[in-house]
Amino acid sequence: MATKSTPSLTLSGARTALAAAESHALRIGVPMNIAIVDSSCHLLLFNRMDGAKLTSINIAIDKAFTAAGHRAPTSIYKENVWPGGAAFGIWNSNGGRFMTIAGGVPIVDKEGRVVGAVGCSTGTPPQDEEVAKAGKEAVEKVINGEGLKAKL
Repeated sequence: MATKSTPSLTLSGARTALAAAESHALRIGVPMNIAIVDSSCHLLLFNRMDGAKLTSINIAIDKAFTAAGHRAPTSIYKENVWPGGAAFGIWNSNGGRFMTIAGGVPIVDKEGRVVGAVGCSTGTPPQDEEVAKAGKEAVEKVINGEGLKAKL
């Protein structure tokens, strides 16, 4: 075969993730910049909640880009990006878009394939990751048939 099909998050799926992430951000009282990308790292949906930091817009988008493209949460780099670490300097890759701060999480289908990612920024790294995970978990329930029936 010369081609293959790759599953990817749709706009409908991105809306599910965004709604859950925004709801969680409101619940914890931290306005967020929330970005949702597809499996090819392309932005599907973005929302800057009232009060979210303007300087965190690109950070949220790049956290989603990194989580989808590297197929791992951005939080995994924490100890490895310091001088002497195995991933030192990695933030310079991909035109400087590679994020090593928690808050980007991949969205995975029931076969274990990354179909997109959620990136959040404005709070502390643990808050950003908590909100991103709320979005990820909501859309994964739909993907796995556990939530509302929707075309993803």
